[in-house]
Amino acid sequence: MDSRRNFIGKVAGGLAGTLATPQSVIGAGERIRLGIIGPGARGMQIVREAMECPNAEMVAFADVYTKRLEEAKQVAPAAKTYLDYRYLLEDKSIDAVLIATPQHLHCGHFIAALEAGKHIYQEKTMAFNVDHAKRMRAAYKKAGKRTVQIGHQSCSSGQVTDASRFLASGKVGKVTAIHAHMYRNTAHGKPQWSRPVYPDMTPENILWKSFLGEAPERGFDANRYINWRFFWDYSGGNVYENMCHQLSFWYKVMNLQIPKAVTMVGGLYLWKDGREVPDTMNVAMEHPEEILFSWDSGFGNSHLGSTEDVLGDDGTISKGQQIRYTPQKVNLPNEVEMVGRSTTPKHAHMQNFLDCVRSGAEPNCPFDVGFRVSVACRMSVDSYRLGRTLRWDAVKEEIV
Repeated sequence: MDSRRNFIGKVAGGLAGTLATPQSVIGAGERIRLGIIGPGARGMQIVREAMECPNAEMVAFADVYTKRLEEAKQVAPAAKTYLDYRYLLEDKSIDAVLIATPQHLHCGHFIAALEAGKHIYQEKTMAFNVDHAKRMRAAYKKAGKRTVQIGHQSCSSGQVTDASRFLASGKVGKVTAIHAHMYRNTAHGKPQWSRPVYPDMTPENILWKSFLGEAPERGFDANRYINWRFFWDYSGGNVYENMCHQLSFWYKVMNLQIPKAVTMVGGLYLWKDGREVPDTMNVAMEHPEEILFSWDSGFGNSHLGSTEDVLGDDGTISKGQQIRYTPQKVNLPNEVEMVGRSTTPKHAHMQNFLDCVRSGAEPNCPFDVGFRVSVACRMSVDSYRLGRTLRWDAVKEEIV
């Protein structure tokens, strides 16, 4: 196990590579050089996706935990590793950066990457709070022609094409509600998201202050580091982990705007393991399009799975593993069901990002979708924590 000191030495030694001249335009067939900030479990999933796309190369990893860097080197032995992500961003030969850090750190990494001239694949949920979302938007606008793809993978699925076709047919009618579920279960004694604390998770091997970022100051706590999804300082709970995905699909397809009002209720009904975020919850979001988007979720039963139903007075769009249209016979007695048949290519979302880096086209999940989803998610979490309905002041862009 390399110590923190040895890794810092490697960082200093790696600075010689930061003098390469960046290419102003990436050709259609040219190789894209990628770095990642946050190569943890999810981060390494998107690393592998990127490495399987044509003409993409992982050349740098940055993480606050030495073990993550050691594990990353096994996947890309020639890549450089850094404890301080700023060294990665100084490497002008890197074209694009994947950001897969805990949610409270997204803003700082996102802004720094744009200021360094990088294209960005930003894991969800894009922004931790409204202030972060606004700061990220300002940096995005200032950066100019930089590709930003938000990591809501369903926005690149073939179901987008099918859902859009169903809606464009005019056979759904006036949509008044969208009802979504997301339920999971795990074996007794194996709580959702829980990760073990290993002996090497020490201040010597983890840059604790870098992990905290703008979060409240605390003494080193290995459990808070590895199980950050449990704590409000760093996480939005399952709203930020899964509701965001189900929102993003319909925010893209239907161009839904930030909710006018949001109410979230629920609690810790199952896992009494020190986590702060709820394991059972219900969210009701009133949208300005006169659509009520409701989402309920729990970690104690998987029967309902993950589905969404778009309810129109002329028909229903039901989305799960498959997507289909079902007519409301009371209004369309002669209409028949339609089943979605569009396929999703392997690694479609990552490939779309890389294609847009080359072409300059808008990606499938652009910044604006990430912004709207982020605000809706923060309204939900704050509603739960404050115990009341929250509203969006669209003029001031504030939660009230």
